[in-house]
Amino acid sequence: MIQQLAAREEWDVCIIGGGATGLGAALDAASRGLKTILFEQFDFAKGTSSRSTKLIHGGVRYLQQGNIKLVMEALKERGLLLKNASHLVHNQKFVVPNYKWWEKPFYGIGLKIYDRMAGKLGLGPSEFLSKEETLAMAPTLDPAGLKGGVVYHDGQFDDARLAISIAQTAALHEGVLLNYFPVRGLLKMQNKVCGVWVKDSISGLEYEVKSKSVVNATGVFTDAVLNMDDPEHERIISPSQGIHLVVDKEFLPGDTAIMIPRTDDGRVLFAVPWHNKIVLGTTDTPVDNIVAEPVPLQKEIDFILKHIGRYLTKDPGLGDIRSMFAGLRPLVKGKAKKTAALSRDHLVTIAASGLITITGGKWTTYRKMAEDVISLATEQYNLPARTCSTTEMKLYGHDKPPFPPGINSLSNDELKMLVRLSVQEEMCMTVEDFLSRRTRQLLLDAKVAVDIAPKVARFMAAEMVLDEKWVTGQINIFNAIATNYLPSANQKLKIKN
Repeated sequence: MIQQLAAREEWDVCIIGGGATGLGAALDAASRGLKTILFEQFDFAKGTSSRSTKLIHGGVRYLQQGNIKLVMEALKERGLLLKNASHLVHNQKFVVPNYKWWEKPFYGIGLKIYDRMAGKLGLGPSEFLSKEETLAMAPTLDPAGLKGGVVYHDGQFDDARLAISIAQTAALHEGVLLNYFPVRGLLKMQNKVCGVWVKDSISGLEYEVKSKSVVNATGVFTDAVLNMDDPEHERIISPSQGIHLVVDKEFLPGDTAIMIPRTDDGRVLFAVPWHNKIVLGTTDTPVDNIVAEPVPLQKEIDFILKHIGRYLTKDPGLGDIRSMFAGLRPLVKGKAKKTAALSRDHLVTIAASGLITITGGKWTTYRKMAEDVISLATEQYNLPARTCSTTEMKLYGHDKPPFPPGINSLSNDELKMLVRLSVQEEMCMTVEDFLSRRTRQLLLDAKVAVDIAPKVARFMAAEMVLDEKWVTGQINIFNAIATNYLPSANQKLKIKN
């Protein structure tokens, strides 16, 4: 990839940002025959795109808000993803427990509308449940006052693995994608953007990269790139932090997820089975600082434990958290007072300099966002592109055995083989890349990830021909990151239900 970067004089499309949106745009552009290059400052999907609730969904919450267009679009994309990435996306049953008399008709009718909107791409009909049927599906729900429930279907996925799959598919279409390549500035000619100045943060080498079009797809870092273009620009991102707690399966045995439609802050609360654990989330906290490693706040941890504790017979506590992770949402600024009410619709803009920016949206609609932004780039710059073909495109890995998410039960030889595969075929550059995004061990059980990190570092060093100093450095870096994924032992929780 680096050799191709150095060899080509000019590209058709240069994409800044290697999350869901940027990778989707790279795949769309490359598959249209455009000379495409993408730069990511950290690892692919390092930010928001690996820290989601792991759902491919239309968005029941957006239906409540009356955003019919977004829900319709997302339901269509959900159906396409199930077809094109069946190795990573599957049908997930959800129960909405009803504790008040009006909840069953209210949510039941809403979910029937949700079914109808999905049309032929629906995953299964929603159904009304008796109290007994609800408890059969979710036996650890609190039976006191339970009146029944509604079951509905949505999609579930592995976000970071899907990002890698999209990157590999783009590479098959001759796209060039580089991680650990921060963009340091924009190249301009007569006040028009004509490329980027990048640095390889591993080798230290710098490159001037000329391109007919430049796309800013950097999520929560959108304003930082807009700043490079115009320091006077008006900020368009209002970031919000959401956290998730991961606990053992005993808190919700079986294969059914729980959806609580309304918490105290107006958000939806989920308890979702994922890789033999349960993911609890999410929160909505406006934040000012945009950082690469956001950290769950104590009040957010308290909030989730308190709210989920209202619905389960066994309340998870601080000591039950196997891992916790925070992600920042790139919400498009609006007039809403609360970030929970800000738009998840995507926004595509063109600056006076010609810099194209795409932001907002959500994982489920990444393909449509990519189609929109690349269609705009081809029209704006008269690029020699074919029409978009990603609606029917199977993603890399759909015909291969799935990558194991957790690795604590693997033999040394199996682990070594996975490390080799990640390094040789998936651009895995660090121990954190491997334990957080190539496998998901850090998110499933942070303590296990810390224990296994030295072994992973040595296997990687052998594969990449690196020395003991690299191994020590990597273990230290990983341990520093992993501490944010575990509640510290001296925290005391005082939760009032």
